[in-house]
Amino acid sequence: MTAPITRALTPVGKLFGLGAEVVRTIFKPPFQLAEYIEQTWFVTKVSALPTALFTIPFGATIALLLADLTRQFGAQSQTGAGSVLAIVQQAAPIVTALLISGAGGSAVCADLGARTIREEIAAMEVLGISPIQRLVVPRVLAMATTAVVLNGLATVVGVGGGYFFNVIVQGGTPGAYIASFSAIAQVSDIVVSELKAALFGFTAGIIAAFRGLNPPPGAKGVGDAVNQAVVISFVVVFLINLVLTALYLELVPPKGS
Repeated sequence: MTAPITRALTPVGKLFGLGAEVVRTIFKPPFQLAEYIEQTWFVTKVSALPTALFTIPFGATIALLLADLTRQFGAQSQTGAGSVLAIVQQAAPIVTALLISGAGGSAVCADLGARTIREEIAAMEVLGISPIQRLVVPRVLAMATTAVVLNGLATVVGVGGGYFFNVIVQGGTPGAYIASFSAIAQVSDIVVSELKAALFGFTAGIIAAFRGLNPPPGAKGVGDAVNQAVVISFVVVFLINLVLTALYLELVPPKGS
């Protein structure tokens, strides 16, 4: 009974070990600034447009659903508050995490996986060059940084899409939509959204790097590692989001309370 449990928990321990090593190495000079800038631009380039396009229908769906729900309860004036808070606190960080994991994370995993099977990683270690410092840290920080920026983009696009569909399509009142949001929104909503995005990007980067550095044997193993990295990232991101949301709702009082 212990052997299967050990085999299952060993990768988890190694994953946490890699995360701790990355955090420790971030503050260890020299920092690979050029690699960080290059990777940040690359991840942004492959993730920005899909994030914006994905957020538009996401925000519109939330606005349409909440508008219909509030109409049934006679609370149409609260449509803006519900839809915007749902986008800011939940939809934007989740959309950002999914796109960062799917687009940026898969590229990072494939790159590191190809280097691993070509034994470039082993050659760097023989030469005394830390692959964590040289390759992993810039990529993980690039994904975390890009996630924060794209979260802001997703928030703006999602709120704009929700406003358009509620006011233009469903004939809502612009003033009521904005006033209801400003009545209950607070700065901490934006702060927790950006913190979520940064943590999601960092987590997705760690998982992608771990699977890239430990792919199954052979060229097919790189493809398998990419698929595993994306799936694991999705699961872990949703679990982290559940925990952070529960803590936020418990620790931060609503506005006006």
